[in-house]
Amino acid sequence: MTNDIENRDRRKLMIGAATLTVAAGAGGAAVAQDTAEDARKAVAESYLKALDAGGVSPTTGLGLFEHFTQDAEVYFPKWGVARGMDEIVQMFSDVGGTLKGITHHYDGFNWYMTGTDRFVVEGTSEGIHRDGPWMADDPKWGAGRWCDCFEVTDGKISRLFIYLDPDYAGKDTERYNWITA
Repeated sequence: MTNDIENRDRRKLMIGAATLTVAAGAGGAAVAQDTAEDARKAVAESYLKALDAGGVSPTTGLGLFEHFTQDAEVYFPKWGVARGMDEIVQMFSDVGGTLKGITHHYDGFNWYMTGTDRFVVEGTSEGIHRDGPWMADDPKWGAGRWCDCFEVTDGKISRLFIYLDPDYAGKDTERYNWITA
């Protein structure tokens, strides 16, 4: 009888140890995943700060285009998909040439991390476009809300699809009967 109790207790200890080992392993993986996600998030933030600063991220010292792989794809509304560094430079030159300044509101970002290289961040911004200023929610239907879908591979952006209203100054109102300008 004592032998049966000892065997049962030994099995409980072994099962308990296995459970702890699995839990520790899963916890280690979760920590590694969190670290990798933090690193991907930092790349995205550095890119956005480079935009705000006019070309160089104040947090990392990286130039805007240093955030991208040479074969990256970047989509911007009304421009299309830029493939490769030459087209990416052209796209940012075309779009950036219409902006006098931009500021992203970092404290209001919503991050949607997936545990993979792909993730999404949505937020708001304000700035000055050649046609006039904009600020999220002013007016409520105006520009300033955006959503960026990132893929970060080996510490660089390999895919970025930017979703926003490119009518920054809110001039395109006649085509939308729900807008009372």
